[in-house]
Amino acid sequence: MLKEILSISGKSGLYRLLTQGRNSLIVETIGPEKRRMPIYGTDKVISLGDIAMYTETDERPLPQVLQSLYDKQEGKTVSMDFKKASKEELFGFFAEILPDFDRDRVHPSDIKKLIQWYNLLVEGGFTRFAGQESQEAAAETAGEEA
Repeated sequence: MLKEILSISGKSGLYRLLTQGRNSLIVETIGPEKRRMPIYGTDKVISLGDIAMYTETDERPLPQVLQSLYDKQEGKTVSMDFKKASKEELFGFFAEILPDFDRDRVHPSDIKKLIQWYNLLVEGGFTRFAGQESQEAAAETAGEEA
């Protein structure tokens, strides 16, 4: 599901991939306005399914981190004022979600962006972040082994 959700450098918010045009991608904003626009090859685009957060031992895929946050928040948006929160408050909050995150490589701005994206996704009606991708990956692995 998160493979279709995009972050576009230089544009705020998140976007849902609708289709691919001739020389562009057609995306729609996640939120109440549902504005559609083309995104061209010159724009830097990344899928949320391809992002990971650093831990002390390896990397944790963003869908798993978002699912942990969703479970901790019981499906509600984060009420903390993350824009004004101190580094210690952000790290303390994030440690409850991902206890072994790498404090040297994960910056406060990364945590703020994660919370912002999470709130947008929950307000947009997303309720499952990690489950479907994990099942699909397991099915692909089982198919390759057979």
